[in-house]
Amino acid sequence: MIDKISNFKGYIKGVIVSIIVTIIALIVSKFIHFNTATTAIILGMIVGNLSYKIFHSKESPYKSGIKFAEKDMLMFAIALMGINLNFTMLINLGFKTMFLIIIAMVFTIFTGIFLGRLFGLNKKLSLMLGIGNAVCGSSAIAATSGVVKVSNDDMAISIVLVNLMGTIGIFLVPFLVHQLGFTDIQGGILAGNTLQAVGQAVAAGFNISDTAGQYATVVKMGRVLMIAPVVFILIYLAKQESKRNNTMQEKTKVPFPKFILWFLLFSALASFQVLPKELEHFISHASHYIALVAMSAIGLMIHFGTVIRTGGKAFKVSLLLFMMQLIFSGMFILIF
Repeated sequence: MIDKISNFKGYIKGVIVSIIVTIIALIVSKFIHFNTATTAIILGMIVGNLSYKIFHSKESPYKSGIKFAEKDMLMFAIALMGINLNFTMLINLGFKTMFLIIIAMVFTIFTGIFLGRLFGLNKKLSLMLGIGNAVCGSSAIAATSGVVKVSNDDMAISIVLVNLMGTIGIFLVPFLVHQLGFTDIQGGILAGNTLQAVGQAVAAGFNISDTAGQYATVVKMGRVLMIAPVVFILIYLAKQESKRNNTMQEKTKVPFPKFILWFLLFSALASFQVLPKELEHFISHASHYIALVAMSAIGLMIHFGTVIRTGGKAFKVSLLLFMMQLIFSGMFILIF
């Protein structure tokens, strides 16, 4: 990463294109009221496919910069995202709610894998759909994709579909809460435990009531804190799989994503209130916009043909998964 930053001049053209797409996506998303990460990916796909030879040829002066944005800048953004997470939230949630978060997360990931297999999706895309729905949408997919070695196409498809389900959920969850007679607290927990992005969960919660919005926010942040444990589990599983598949008994190294350590460090800084609030807000905003630049870069490198071939099945899996996630959490909340 340090070497790449020192050679940043070679990446400028690709990074600038990604930034331009991001700026346009930010403007467009204000008019269509759609998730900015999804807008950035879709807009990047449109630009990238309309100028396919310019961005995808071997001699392209933009390619290395776009790849730098989609990989390295994304990891940097996720590391900075830790500043939004305060570990004391886990204490405030209480045992019952934390148990719901963990058990619903496990249920959603395994259900995603099962449905993906049922509909003929590849394992990695199925896993990303499960993790994206279970944990925290785009951030979780981006944080775990490097460990699982997911292709850019599968990563983008999963981010777009997971965010689409979350957008639907902003309107669906408040409707279900009122129809089923949930209390404001129950409704807030349901929104926080099922919707993918923080903004989506908060919006749905406050659409129910102020109390529901507050509970949705805290529960959702509790889910976001699960990014680190999920990454560590995936690293362990990857190492075990490499041992089983290695017939020559040679040690196969599974690279440890260092950005997770930085993610935890920034979380600790937030928890112990080491930094001034103004600096925390700056880092938080910086992580958001850097991540959007990375999403634009991901879109620029995707071919429409791949999305068309996979998108239909993946959409069915995402929709079914989201419905089952809602039913599972809703039943748990009612019973317990």
